[in-house]
Amino acid sequence: MEPLTIINNEQRQQFQAIVENELCSLEYRFNDGCIVLMHTEVPDKLSGRGIASALAAYAFGYARQHHLGVKVYCPFVVNWLRRHPEQQDLVVSPA
Repeated sequence: MEPLTIINNEQRQQFQAIVENELCSLEYRFNDGCIVLMHTEVPDKLSGRGIASALAAYAFGYARQHHLGVKVYCPFVVNWLRRHPEQQDLVVSPA
């Protein structure tokens, strides 16, 4: 797979990557000084390539760079965090 380019589409509040002309995204919102990770979307034909994991890693990198806590509602990111406990220091429990 070619290197993945991820952008922050602030208007749509999504971290996005275009792969094989398909949009892959991680939707977010801001709330109480945190970034809230809502939903990851990767087309079925692209699943298993690590795209959603790359989007999650990008989101946590963004949060760390901007000194934001992270609230996670996205089931994929919840599972991703189990494999990346080093990111737990940013996680804020949803209220």
